[in-house]
Amino acid sequence: MKPHYLAFFGFTREPFGADLTIDQILETPEVLAVCDRFHYTVRLGAIGLVTGEVGSGKSTALRRALGGLHLSEFRPLCITASSGSILELYRQLASALEVDTASSSRAFLLRTIRRQILDLTLGKKLKPILVIDEASLLRLEVFHELHTITQFEGDSKPYLPILLAGQSNLVDLLLHRTSLPLASRIVARYHLQGITHQQMELYLNHHLKIAGIPHPLFSEAAITAIHQGSGGFLRKANHLARGAMIAAASEKLQQVAAEHVRMAATELI
Repeated sequence: MKPHYLAFFGFTREPFGADLTIDQILETPEVLAVCDRFHYTVRLGAIGLVTGEVGSGKSTALRRALGGLHLSEFRPLCITASSGSILELYRQLASALEVDTASSSRAFLLRTIRRQILDLTLGKKLKPILVIDEASLLRLEVFHELHTITQFEGDSKPYLPILLAGQSNLVDLLLHRTSLPLASRIVARYHLQGITHQQMELYLNHHLKIAGIPHPLFSEAAITAIHQGSGGFLRKANHLARGAMIAAASEKLQQVAAEHVRMAATELI
């Protein structure tokens, strides 16, 4: 049985969820800016950087960028960073390359990874792309060594472009002197900020349509309350919008008001 608010408003699916298909992701100017820098980085075989606060839409924007790649031509290698050593990162990358190894040798893993990259590029004619999400969790020692996996034939062959995504402190980590060999290879970067009030209205109505509601449910004051309460960041806006609809449905009101948003805000941290 559907939750009360879904049935009350007539939703065909849970609204404001993260499980969107690529073509359902709203192409905001911020998403398009990330896609442009992503593809530029890939063309050059260099390193790109996407930063933003928690919930700003980094992962969604990257998913949209990756969705524009033809899998007959590209091989995305997507990993989520941890606070582990470079050895842990090598193991994650080896796994993404479908290499089964329990080796604890950094040198062996690096050789194995480089061999697999060459096989993809020269043997299978695929262009590998390494995407590291939550890169702001990485240790400085990892940044110090990470550029070595991009060096082929004396650093003359750009076979492995890398896209790093993380919170704002990622820039600070890359400015450290030990990170300079990696930072010097960055050719494009973009910082995701909160969206504008006008974009928030488009965003809310876009998600309503995806969930089966073709008309606006949020009053102008409610949109303003969501925008202000979320700071323009999408994850919190999703939570506020959903919670406000639940509050409106409990009062049997077909339009969501600012007071419903304020009620939803009391449930969040």
